[in-house]
Amino acid sequence: MSPWIEGLRRLRRYPSAVAGMLIILALLGTAIYAVTAIPYSEAQKLWRGGEVWQDLPVNAAPVWTDRLFGGNAPRTVKAGSEAAEREFAAFDGGRIEEQTLRFDFPYDDFPGEINLFLQAEFEQRPPFVRMSWHRPDGSEVPLGSRRVSAQERVSISQDRVLEDRLGHAPQIGLFSDAEPGDASPGVLPGSYELVLETVHFEPEGRMDAELVAYGQVHGAFGTDHQRRDLSVALLWGTPVALAFGLIAAVGTTITTLIIAAAGVWYGGWVDAAIQRLTEVNIILPLLPILVMVGTLYSTSIWLMLGVVVALGIFSAGIKMYRAMLLPIRQAPYIEAARAYGASSPRIVLRYMVPRILPVLIPTFVTLIPTYVFLEASLAVLGLGDPVLPTWGKVLHDAQAQSALYHGFYYWVVSPAALLMLTGLGFAMLGFALDRVFNPRLRNL
Repeated sequence: MSPWIEGLRRLRRYPSAVAGMLIILALLGTAIYAVTAIPYSEAQKLWRGGEVWQDLPVNAAPVWTDRLFGGNAPRTVKAGSEAAEREFAAFDGGRIEEQTLRFDFPYDDFPGEINLFLQAEFEQRPPFVRMSWHRPDGSEVPLGSRRVSAQERVSISQDRVLEDRLGHAPQIGLFSDAEPGDASPGVLPGSYELVLETVHFEPEGRMDAELVAYGQVHGAFGTDHQRRDLSVALLWGTPVALAFGLIAAVGTTITTLIIAAAGVWYGGWVDAAIQRLTEVNIILPLLPILVMVGTLYSTSIWLMLGVVVALGIFSAGIKMYRAMLLPIRQAPYIEAARAYGASSPRIVLRYMVPRILPVLIPTFVTLIPTYVFLEASLAVLGLGDPVLPTWGKVLHDAQAQSALYHGFYYWVVSPAALLMLTGLGFAMLGFALDRVFNPRLRNL
């Protein structure tokens, strides 16, 4: 039976290895889902933010945090012209349009803010709109009037004149069951209406509207200060982290092993040069060099990956592999290979390197989270790739916006938990592999 198959069978005896593999499979499944559900170009567009997130609340906690404590925090409520009641009345040279945006508000707290998005169709003269707010108790609150451009956002919650009339911020006063100036207003649940009476000065004029009452919770992971859904960064951070860790681990371990084997086989000045380069490279600090590259040149993740691989080739692992390969060089089957005329590259790649591959595998597995954390560390320091949503970028934004100080714990906990889960999965599998393939540890 192949030693590889036997090793995998022994691996099943370790619950930690099984748990580690399940975690890694879950991460791989998440990575595959992310790249298929959200293409790379779309992920970049979403991470840039802007109008694509205009319907989401700012700094909203995940929905499950509210349900966990049995709350009834408001979700984002929208009412648009596509479901509105419209009435038209023509006059000489134009027409009057009245539309009613109706929505239900069954929550126990006030919305975070209120915005009205207007889109008017006209050729020369923009329309004029008058707005009024109808509450479940039958009362009406005038919201003023204005001319409407082609596309316009009306920030109702920032209307200072309305705030003075209501005695509270508009997002509170418009949903309150208390009189103006009441120190502790309560929420008035029920059906609300926003009536828009629009005067079009052209016969074919038309206006579409969308009212958004922003909630305090959203989705499974919440939102950040730019209204971006954090699920995009957390999902896409998985393939970025795994790809960075995997490529860096493969590039450094395989190359290091081959260079160590070549130095052992050829000996002389080749081995001496490799050892001197290794000794110089060992004392070079990796993170400060990456910080310098990112600050002075570029923060591209591919450039950083190349620097990591280049500096990781002549690592301390060369000396460990050299010590393991020196007795192999004198093995009888190596002498037999030389006797039948095997070339030096064939001896190095076919007979020497495979002999210590079982020792390499646990090292390779445990190296992956090391590079995942390195990429996250660079992003937290502000040296992450600006076009890629990653776990480190989420942590960097949370730090920049003082998320913990303002109580936005979800903003930090989610990416930190994913980083710890990644490290735990690969560490559990790597330690079990070390016991399987290292004879000294099998009986421990």
